[in-house]
Amino acid sequence: MRVFDTHAHYDDEAFDEDRESLIGSLRENGIGNVCNIGASMESCRTTLAMAEEYPFFYGALGIHPNETKDLTEEDMDWLRKASGSEKIVAIGEIGLDYYWDEPDRGIQKYWFGRQLELAREVRRPVVIHSRDAAKDTFDIMKEHRAEEIGGVIHCFSYGRDMAREFLNLGFYLGIGGVLTFGNAKKLKEVVEYAPLDRLVLETDCPYLAPVPNRGKRNTSYNLPYVADAMAEIKGLSREEIIRVTNRNAKQLYRLAPGKAERN
Repeated sequence: MRVFDTHAHYDDEAFDEDRESLIGSLRENGIGNVCNIGASMESCRTTLAMAEEYPFFYGALGIHPNETKDLTEEDMDWLRKASGSEKIVAIGEIGLDYYWDEPDRGIQKYWFGRQLELAREVRRPVVIHSRDAAKDTFDIMKEHRAEEIGGVIHCFSYGRDMAREFLNLGFYLGIGGVLTFGNAKKLKEVVEYAPLDRLVLETDCPYLAPVPNRGKRNTSYNLPYVADAMAEIKGLSREEIIRVTNRNAKQLYRLAPGKAERN
């Protein structure tokens, strides 16, 4: 069973020098599928192109909260049309980021809600980015009945109480390299608490590489380290973690069991 990387940014400039060779080697190194995630209008266009070029890639189209300042309804029209591709499996990454706290929180909130409604319209799950904004994220999700839309809280960073709230909405939790960090006590408690069938593996590459490669460029190659950390917490084998999270990823992105792993 190969790993499903549910959240990557292979269009990032960090991969400009070796993108083709790296992507070309993923399948032979245990990676079954990748979902590349848009974060700006430019990266949504490159994500769409990559999803359509590589058979085992899928894409999510959406605007990261820190990129929403100049967003327009014309951009929403483009996202709506582009998400009609069978290779686009989600709207994201969307949400709130109060760590950088720009643009204005009101702008972030408006476009978060607007993109939740876009996801409802095009019948796609959402990939949610939420940083230092747990209550507002949850409140907006409830306001827009996100439990009817479905999706994942990417790079989950809150505690057990918030995990319970998001899980009760039927959302998955995205778990990546942070799980291997020595100071990740809170996340380890969440992984112990959360049912395995609600967890998915992600890299957020090129960011957040796990130990022993922390601080280096991240790639999907590193996901077995995350699987090992999860396996230790859950008292299971690496193989079982990969098998179940692969199944979870396909359910998250609504892929037919035999459809995902294309050559």
